Amino acid sequence: MSAPAIPTPSSSLPLRIEALIKRFGPVTAVDGITLDLHSGECLGLLGPNGAGKSTLIRSIVGRVVPDAGTVSVFGSAADSAGARAALGWIPQELALYPRLTCRENLESFGRYHGLAGAALGQAVVWCLDWAALQDRAGELVKNLSGGMKRRLNMAAGLIHQPKLVLMDEPTVGVDPQSRNRIFEMIEKLHGEGMSIIYTTHYMEEAERLCDRIAIVDHGRIIALGAKEELVHTAFATRSEVLARFQSSPDRVGEWVEQRGGRYVDHVAQFSIEHPTEIAGLLDDAASAGLELVDVSLRKPNLESVFLHLTGRELRD
Repeated sequence: MSAPAIPTPSSSLPLRIEALIKRFGPVTAVDGITLDLHSGECLGLLGPNGAGKSTLIRSIVGRVVPDAGTVSVFGSAADSAGARAALGWIPQELALYPRLTCRENLESFGRYHGLAGAALGQAVVWCLDWAALQDRAGELVKNLSGGMKRRLNMAAGLIHQPKLVLMDEPTVGVDPQSRNRIFEMIEKLHGEGMSIIYTTHYMEEAERLCDRIAIVDHGRIIALGAKEELVHTAFATRSEVLARFQSSPDRVGEWVEQRGGRYVDHVAQFSIEHPTEIAGLLDDAASAGLELVDVSLRKPNLESVFLHLTGRELRD
């Protein structure tokens, strides 16, 4: 048996959020979220668009004023000078000067953070190298590809060398090749011990990049843990059966409900303990007059966990 975990003092935690609430009129975007980020950890906020992920991030960086709750960064209030110096923020929206070069953009953002002289020059060189934009340093931003702009946007958020970085869906709108390059950039930061909060509505991103994952829905954290923990908590050793039928959706849906499964996007989904249970399901479907098109067996994943907890697909 492993030794019991020693509680981490809040002053040493990169981020501590306690009972945070943010309302916009009748809509509660963040509904009592409490969350700790450990040193050197990449923590994913996984949920559909509109779940409250971006509002939470904006509350941490001070762009949104919470209605209740507290946020502390390395023990300091989120709106303090110390917290702002320790925080780096990479927003969804590109925040660049299109008529300046890559180098000039980074120099401008560096000056905003109080950098000058040799320290500024070294920071710019590091950022260009990290974003693989050394050969584009003198290029006007307006002439860059979408993926290059996204990488420069990320570099601008790190120009002051923060100890904690918040990444709000940084791969939005990029092609697969650029997305993979961004993953490599993030993995390099993580490998060097950076503490990271990463928001996404793509399951594969959370699986690849994050040590722990907080599943967010309707402004609340409904599950938190490593991928394997989340799947095991929801399904234990069970597997999923996915089946498609030629019959009318109404008939299939009624049969699936009677069998205790789910019918999502014209796919019948069942949770089983042993693969031998598939034969019984298919015999029962045939007896109900349903025409099978295909059937498959898979181990549950994060998408399965989200569907299990909320009754809907992650991207709905």
